Amino acid sequence: MTDIGTEITEGLVRDLLRDQHPDLADLPLREVEGGWGNQMWRLGDDLAVRIQRMDTDPDPQLNERRWLPLLAPRLPLPIPVPVRSGEPSERFPKLWTVMTWVPGLPLDQGVITRGEHAADTLAAFLRALHVPAPDDAPRDTNGRGAHPRDASSGFNYFLNSVEPSAIGADPADLRAVWDDAVAAPAWTGRPVWVHGDLHPADVVVANGTLAGIVDLGDLFAGDPALDLAAAWILLPAGVASRFFATYAEADPAAIRRARGLALMKSLFLMLMGQNGDRGLPGGKPTWGPTGRAALDRVMSEALV
Repeated sequence: MTDIGTEITEGLVRDLLRDQHPDLADLPLREVEGGWGNQMWRLGDDLAVRIQRMDTDPDPQLNERRWLPLLAPRLPLPIPVPVRSGEPSERFPKLWTVMTWVPGLPLDQGVITRGEHAADTLAAFLRALHVPAPDDAPRDTNGRGAHPRDASSGFNYFLNSVEPSAIGADPADLRAVWDDAVAAPAWTGRPVWVHGDLHPADVVVANGTLAGIVDLGDLFAGDPALDLAAAWILLPAGVASRFFATYAEADPAAIRRARGLALMKSLFLMLMGQNGDRGLPGGKPTWGPTGRAALDRVMSEALV
């Protein structure tokens, strides 16, 4: 169901295609597990329908439509590229977009076995993405790109909400990592393009390594440290230092901010996993183990 009470079914999606893109309406269609603000339906072999579910703000999909076709050609990993626009209608009063399909298995359902290759691949992708954004690029509207000092209320909420037995570490040690990130100097460079929400459900893997990056609805211009947190969130143990060596453009302050943001993200993932079997909106059972593994990496792999 969506917040407007419309159940998103195969029949609905096919009707929307038939109304607005009839040449695609008879392709095989199947729901893709996962999704929160948006639901995904694979369309044929090479396409997907991205349809708003919990989201009510049209800007993320509008931003994807505008910017992803411009960014994709210079990125070394595939990202979804919008190819057709679906407009609100009497049948369904929200946005939907037909996009290219990025093959692979979401990392929260898969595993990286080629750690060094994945570290190099992620570093190359983020170096290519993290270039100065134009003045009319989207700006952060949900606080994800804030300096850690401006996100302490979120950190405290996650830390206090995750079951203490699941954390497996002294909360004082976690707070010390967070306090170090809060004390780190802020980003003073020109805002660069950032993915904005890199976590294990937003990347896909194949052949033991990263194979694609998905869900760029939070794309905006800001501090690259937000994406650099992925060194702990996405990569297996022992390769964060290789990632930063390959990325080569992160100063110690950025690494400190990134580690704190990775700590907060790991607690968020654990909380979503903790809620996954309780019927709460957005509950994601597969996220808990990925968050706990990331937390262990954050606490054991300090690079500065």
